[in-house]
Amino acid sequence: MPQSRSAKKDVRQIEKRRLRNKARSSAMKTAIRKLDVAVAEGDETAVKAAVSEAYKRIDKAAKTNVIHANTAARRKSLVTRKAATKAD
Repeated sequence: MPQSRSAKKDVRQIEKRRLRNKARSSAMKTAIRKLDVAVAEGDETAVKAAVSEAYKRIDKAAKTNVIHANTAARRKSLVTRKAATKAD
């Protein structure tokens, strides 16, 4: 357990950041899962909306350093490929 006031504050800050990062990461993964569902259903408008939402969540996670920029690029590529499979 932390002893000094600053160490205690640091623990509180870390926990807040961890929860914030977890929420952003979860939102990103949920958006990608919604894309999978839309692709499985075959609804083009739903796929387009899901791709847009997934891009938004991935970019937000990368901007706030929840994920690395290269990881974001890789996931966006994956999202695009998933959406294109139904288009063919």
